[in-house]
Amino acid sequence: MKRGKPRTWLALLSVLLGTLVLAGRVQAQTKVRVGKAVGEAFSFVPLDVGMQEGTFRKHGIQVEEYDFGGDAKLQQALMANSIDIGLGSGPGLAFEAKGVPVIGVAAMANAPRLLVLAVAKNGPIHTVNDLKGKIVSVSTEGSVTNWLVHELADKQGWGTDGIRTLPVGTDAAQISALETHQVAGIVVDIAAAYRLEDAGQVRILVRFGDLFPNFIIHVIFASRSFANQHPDAVRNFLAGWFETIDYMQNHKANTVAIAARVMGVSPSIASRVYDELMPMFNRNGRFDPKALAVLQRSFVQMGILSTEPDMSKLVTEKYLPNPSAK
Repeated sequence: MKRGKPRTWLALLSVLLGTLVLAGRVQAQTKVRVGKAVGEAFSFVPLDVGMQEGTFRKHGIQVEEYDFGGDAKLQQALMANSIDIGLGSGPGLAFEAKGVPVIGVAAMANAPRLLVLAVAKNGPIHTVNDLKGKIVSVSTEGSVTNWLVHELADKQGWGTDGIRTLPVGTDAAQISALETHQVAGIVVDIAAAYRLEDAGQVRILVRFGDLFPNFIIHVIFASRSFANQHPDAVRNFLAGWFETIDYMQNHKANTVAIAARVMGVSPSIASRVYDELMPMFNRNGRFDPKALAVLQRSFVQMGILSTEPDMSKLVTEKYLPNPSAK
């Protein structure tokens, strides 16, 4: 018995220390309010995967998720300090140039693989050349969807107005415009295009990610006040984000299951979207200078800004997990 007591006390001490360490880890969790520009887009599914798999908790981050109806509302929430970090679009950097107190802390996704131009399956449009002088629907005036169509026309040698655009809003409104022959094509999320393709309604004519490899379709933003006051929280969130991207790359089945639920689509469509969009995710968060130059030019072309901004003032790489990585 005498020999057993020291071992008993050691065992109890070990349990006590373990409990204290665990409690310390729980206390070390920092709550971060994270907003998605669009709740159901695959682009932002990494947040859901990281939360479900505990990746953010591993890095001391307790995510509180919010979904918004577009980039403008996301930026408004950042400006009002209603959220700390936002998952938005590359063109959203223009809001910062207009004075919204945010900073782009990571290039989240590059080529615009998310967006495609689809046409009626049995319609008269068979090649890109057939679009000359035609009308293609887009979400809104001054949007990246609008810019992509005009850039497509310019690439064909027709000038930026070689294809006309009609802003109609949501995917549902664009589909209606196609069905009623108001437009020759629609620019939609690839998941929507796959659903319509499976229903026999459309053909995908253009994959914009193939045409514009130098682009930044998505950016991770941080409120400047949050970044200044909690720099480690920003770094830890980004560490969790990029670890999640690595996890998704190596765990397709689980990622597809989560994506199907979040996106509200079938597992088969989620699987196709996964295959199409995983390559667009930036693996280290660095801002490619060529892509930034394209964005800089697009702000003026989209009519968002009157002059090209200094992009170096809109983004930073100092919060990245490995800022010196190439």
